[in-house]
Amino acid sequence: MASIVVINFMSLDGVVQAPLRADEDTDGGFAHGGWTDPYQDETVGAFMGGATARAAGLLLGRRTYENFVTDWMQPDATDPAIVAMNRMPKYLVSRTLTDPVWHNTIRLGPDLPAEVRRLRAEADGEIVVFGSTELVRALHRDDLVDEYRLLIFPVLLGGGKRMFDEGAGLARFELADSVISDSGVTINCYRRDRSDSR
Repeated sequence: MASIVVINFMSLDGVVQAPLRADEDTDGGFAHGGWTDPYQDETVGAFMGGATARAAGLLLGRRTYENFVTDWMQPDATDPAIVAMNRMPKYLVSRTLTDPVWHNTIRLGPDLPAEVRRLRAEADGEIVVFGSTELVRALHRDDLVDEYRLLIFPVLLGGGKRMFDEGAGLARFELADSVISDSGVTINCYRRDRSDSR
């Protein structure tokens, strides 16, 4: 059985918008794109590279998928994470993107909870979600996230898209691991505590 693992970069004030590039997502006049760059160090790189290379598949919303196509849909035999991303299945959640171009992309049907439950039952390993705030919220609403791996950066952005909205609902997690990088990024791994009654 597969597990659904959300991995995201997050500021101290909970913003996850446009962490890698200035032009990645300027919605709402967001002007701080690329805010993780000063903190990218060996520990962060090794964590992200390892998590990507080990993934059994990616589960992505449309906007994140399109950004990944721009950044990663290219053969690079020197980078194991890029090789893995181009090889592994990409499960796309989108109502509008009907003709995906990235090799091994599978567009999921409109019943997201049923599709994700099927994936969990049929696949093995970790199906990783990067970015994709709307998708993460939908997965959380249906209690389909098994683990959050949050890289918390020591920066306040003052505004921007957050991973959870006010109606997220109660769910308990256990801290499974925590690492602090040299640049001050805290990498926290939270596993879903299924003993609660949600």
